[in-house]
Amino acid sequence: MQKIISIVPAAPLRAEASHRAEMVSQLLLGETAEVLEQGKDFTKIKTDLNDYEGWIQNPQVTNFTEDTPLQLLGYADKEICILFNHFPMRIPAGAPVFDTKQLGNYPVDYSNASYKKDVPFTKEQIEEIAFAYINTAYLWGGRTAYGIDCSGYVQSVYAFFGIALPRDAYQQAVAGDTIDFLEQTRIGDLAYFDNTDGKIIHVGILLNPETIIHSSGKV
Repeated sequence: MQKIISIVPAAPLRAEASHRAEMVSQLLLGETAEVLEQGKDFTKIKTDLNDYEGWIQNPQVTNFTEDTPLQLLGYADKEICILFNHFPMRIPAGAPVFDTKQLGNYPVDYSNASYKKDVPFTKEQIEEIAFAYINTAYLWGGRTAYGIDCSGYVQSVYAFFGIALPRDAYQQAVAGDTIDFLEQTRIGDLAYFDNTDGKIIHVGILLNPETIIHSSGKV
């Protein structure tokens, strides 16, 4: 099984092998994927994070072997500057930070990285992490504080608490337990919204029974 690893801060994952194709998600620096189909300019992959499929531009990834598995330290709690291949690279809040000095064939230095992992699921921590994305622009397929969609936002916030969620809102909606009444909700619960056909198309994080924080136009 051939694997690749992202070597840019946020590589677009597209629906087709074209720059003009819809961006369906992103592969962040250090995230890995299985190669499904190798092309001249783009490669079709399935992400290891959540089995999401799409096409990625070849210069933005490199081959990866699992001889030395990457150890996740946490997620950047602010924009940070690391060294990648001996040059500065800015990575956004929410990007994974690894305990490694090598990504693929490239040296990397995370020594100045500020990160968090397995944060207690408390009101104060939920608000602190969720509010850190305030004013981030909505970006279809986005997963970072430079641009994020509704499900990418929820997925990124939950990752700080050690909770892995699927990529899309309709997938997330079936991953948890249904709450019958708003009065029974707690901060951090998720609210889902459907269209006229009953398909889940949006998600936000409940701050109280009447208020959500979400990515719609901006966070």
